[in-house]
This record gives sequence, structure tokens and C-alpha cells, in this order.
Amino acid sequence: MKRRLRLPAAVLCVLTMAVLLTLSQVSFGAAGKAAAATGFHVANGRLLDANGNDFVMRGINHAHTWYPNETDSLADIKATGANTVRVVLSSGDLWNRNDTADVASVVENCENNKLACVLEVHDTIGYPEKSGAVPLSRAVDYWNSVKSALIGEEDHVLINLGNEPFGNTGYEAWTEDTSNAIQRMRDLGFGHTLIADAPNWGQDWTYTMRDTAASVFQADPLRNTVFSVHMYGVFDTPTKVRNYLNHFVDAGLPIMVGEFGHRHSDGDPAEDAVMATAESLGLGYIGWSWSGNSGGVDYLDMARDFDPNQLTPWGERIINGPNGIRETSQEASVY
Repeated sequence: MKRRLRLPAAVLCVLTMAVLLTLSQVSFGAAGKAAAATGFHVANGRLLDANGNDFVMRGINHAHTWYPNETDSLADIKATGANTVRVVLSSGDLWNRNDTADVASVVENCENNKLACVLEVHDTIGYPEKSGAVPLSRAVDYWNSVKSALIGEEDHVLINLGNEPFGNTGYEAWTEDTSNAIQRMRDLGFGHTLIADAPNWGQDWTYTMRDTAASVFQADPLRNTVFSVHMYGVFDTPTKVRNYLNHFVDAGLPIMVGEFGHRHSDGDPAEDAVMATAESLGLGYIGWSWSGNSGGVDYLDMARDFDPNQLTPWGERIINGPNGIRETSQEASVY
């Protein structure tokens, strides 16, 4: 007959706690991997897809909220070789609201066309400088109102919190407001990769985002935020483009170019440098925009009248030119 080994109560307590700690670590590790595998996520300053593969956006902006019937545009954008579309939505504050059913339809359209779907709410543009524009807190309200169309779609949907959330006044509040918006999105249960646009109409000429991005990234409990700069007339030389993007890369922070063009009312963007630098650094870019521009900036259309067979000079450049979409884009591995 074997004798049982009787251990002192204190030893048993220590052993029990050690076992429980080990089990909790295994459980946490498994849960962490599962959470990471459910969608896009950031690791070591890079955007990865749900399979853990590096994902570099090569995309086109589409003005869905102003042209809701141009639903074929996503298939046309996919045909350019793009792997991403950035879709303009409205909270209803400046333009007609895109409701939950419409957002769900956009998400399904993206998935059917095997596109990474960057959704942005446009009504924050230039706040408070632009009349009627709303703060990021209002954008979070909107995302919460359409939440049922987004939860469970983390493997192909990224949420761009608000488009160009500050103009050239009040931008000092960008850091706090963006951090608060990110934290609130997490409290509401959004696990998606979040994209934070720069202030100063997206161009960050004050370097507000550049200099405080690290603290904003740390404010995200999931560490799953990507920063987005828009490059127009402020970025009119290759040196400006390279210096700005390299600053983030050197700091180990995820950065992308969420909008850029070949001409603009505020100057002559260095679009060749944007594309070449993004390619050399492995960074994403999304050009503005597929079609429908007005107000004297129709030269930013890539296709005339939403016709993919009538590419403009800008469309030819970004789609078929050096470092362009067709040459450099790779579809997300989740598809």
C-alpha cells in the first residue's frame, strides 16, 4: 500500500497559486492569440491582417455618402488592382446620414470584392474651423449607432475615427480628443484597428500628431491604432515627405497616407515622392479619389463620371504609373 505524501498547508497554498497562475497565463495567451487573429492588428509598428501577415494598403478613396447609388465603384476600384478602399460616410451632421443598413451593405460589398474596407465619418472635417463640423466625440456616437454592422467584421474592416478632425484652429486639443475617442471606442467594445487622422486639415503642418502620436498610441488599451496623414500642398517636396514618414518609422509607430493627390488648391503635392517613399518603407497609401469631385478640384478624379474606362491623368498615374497600385498592391491574405 502506497503512502500519501502530506504537504504542509502553506506549501499546498503556494503550489495551488502557482498552478492557477500558470493556467491563467495559458488561458490568457490563448485568448490573446484568438483576439489577435480575429482581425487587422498592429505589431511592432506594422499593420498585420487577421492571418498575421504584413498588409500594405494600396487603395482609393470613394465618396459613397455623396454618391450612394454608385455601388459598382467598389468592383471598379478592385479592378485597378487596389487592395483597399476608403469609404466616405456621414453621421448626418453635415450631409445625409449613412444608416446601419447602408453601412452593412458597404461592408458586404467590400468583402465581396476582396477589399480591405476603411470606413471614415467625414463630418469631423476641419472642426471647429469649418461651420457645422463636429468633434470626434460625435463621430464615436455615430460608430456606436451603426455598431451592429461592424462587430464581427474586424478581419476586413478598419475604422477611421473621423476625417481631418481639426482645421488650423483648436488643433491643440487633437491629442486629448483623439486619445479619448480611442478609449471610448474600446469601452464600447470595438476591437477593430482604428485609424487616427492628423489635424490641420489632415496635413499636420504643426507636427501635433507627429510629436504626440506615441502617447496616443499608448492610450489605446489594445495598441491597435494606425496614424494617417493627408499629403497635399504642405508636402510639396520629396524631403518633406520622406522626413515626415521616416519619423514614424524610426519611432516604431504605424503610419499611412490616407489621402493625397497630384494637384491641390494649397500647392503642388510631391505625389511621386509619396508613392516612392511609401513603397520603399512598406507603408500604405490611399489616393483621393475615384470620382465625383467638384468645386474646382475635379482634377482629383481618377475616373471621369465613375467610368473605369475613362481614367484621367491622375488615375493613370496612381494606378498604372511607377510605384502605383497595379504594380505594388497585394491582396489581403484573408481573402
